[in-house]
Amino acid sequence: MVKSPRMAAGNGVFYPIVGFATCLAFIYMSFGDLWVNYSKEPELSFVRRNGTRFTLDGGMFYINGWNSYWLMDHAADEYTRPRVREMLQAGAKMGLTVCRTWAFNDGGGYNALQISPGRYDERVFKGLDHVIAEARQQGIRLLLCIVNNLKAYGGKTQYVNWAWEEGIGLSSSNDSFFYDPSIRIYFKNHVKTLLTRKNTITGIQYKDDPTIFGWELINEPRCQTDPSGDTLQDWIEEMSMFVKSIDKKHLLTVGLEGFYGPKSPKKSTVNPGDWAADLGSDFIRNTQISTIDFASVHIYPDHWFHDQEFEEKLKYIKKWTVSHIEDCDAELKKPVMFTEFGLSNLNKDFEPSKRDQFYKVIYDIIYKSAKRKKSGAGSFVWQFLVGGMEEYNDDFGIIPWDRPLTYQLITKHSCKLAAVQGVLPSQKDHLKELCPRTR
Repeated sequence: MVKSPRMAAGNGVFYPIVGFATCLAFIYMSFGDLWVNYSKEPELSFVRRNGTRFTLDGGMFYINGWNSYWLMDHAADEYTRPRVREMLQAGAKMGLTVCRTWAFNDGGGYNALQISPGRYDERVFKGLDHVIAEARQQGIRLLLCIVNNLKAYGGKTQYVNWAWEEGIGLSSSNDSFFYDPSIRIYFKNHVKTLLTRKNTITGIQYKDDPTIFGWELINEPRCQTDPSGDTLQDWIEEMSMFVKSIDKKHLLTVGLEGFYGPKSPKKSTVNPGDWAADLGSDFIRNTQISTIDFASVHIYPDHWFHDQEFEEKLKYIKKWTVSHIEDCDAELKKPVMFTEFGLSNLNKDFEPSKRDQFYKVIYDIIYKSAKRKKSGAGSFVWQFLVGGMEEYNDDFGIIPWDRPLTYQLITKHSCKLAAVQGVLPSQKDHLKELCPRTR
């Protein structure tokens, strides 16, 4: 059949239209999830600090939180990305409000964010964009840690190796991370890149996004080559000032374990052992800097004591937790959060009920402090996972909904804190089911 000029011209237009429509359909199928779910951003305000308390929209803000360090790693890959939403939705349903997670993965490992100094994998960065955007949708805020003191996910060891490989490192010691000028430049560049990152999903720079509760300089800093603490103190002062020079909206903490330093009168009465005062960190000295907004403490009696019975550990963690709250009430005048706590299932006498007892001791102390409007501002279980993540688990991790008694303990704490501070807009629907008496 011979086509008329009109038909030929029509087909000439028709095929590009079909091709364009097909392309649009493909893009929608691939990325439509982002368009649909992130088109209407929930209204959020920045969390602030007023003396020893956090505030939100003029009211008090006490935190029932958790750790899921793996969120960015899983968001970077399409086939594991659904676990991010599953975890954040589950946290929201439990009445939780803040998740602590890693904003780093340094070196040549799988899903590394910073491949080499100043060089980033955009695919992984988009994974972090996704975590922040998804958290916003679920009404969850994020406490983002910037680097690790430990070797996992690169950490300070990777920074030292980079400088050493380039022939500019002063020392191969891991602690040179804190004093080597070249490494300090590496780290500052990473901080600037992170804080000024424009989220490819929301269009908001990280430093301007209230979804981010705050920043943590480094996870569990130690500088054992200088037990006086001067080296680490100098690093904290410089880096906290640098963060604040870029981002004045977000809260900032160090990321401490909470050990008292060699000059502290509590080193022998509260520390878990003499060794704890020789790690180069000092809870009071490191936290009292004006650029640090709140204190952080970890609670791991299984790591600190190997011969204690369970009841002795419970008695000790009460003293440990209360001591830091008293310090923040009386001396530091800042909120304190227990940003990691857990009980190992490797203990010979371990039972899930003991882990529940352990959690309850900490929850009860936080609740008591909140009722009295004191500095105990929140706690974060280490760690929560979803099903099918065995390779990311350790001897502390749990899937909270797998054990009803544990789940009830966690959600009850959310209800009790909500009764003190009021129900947040993001909690309304969930807390109606969890704690109908809470208004």
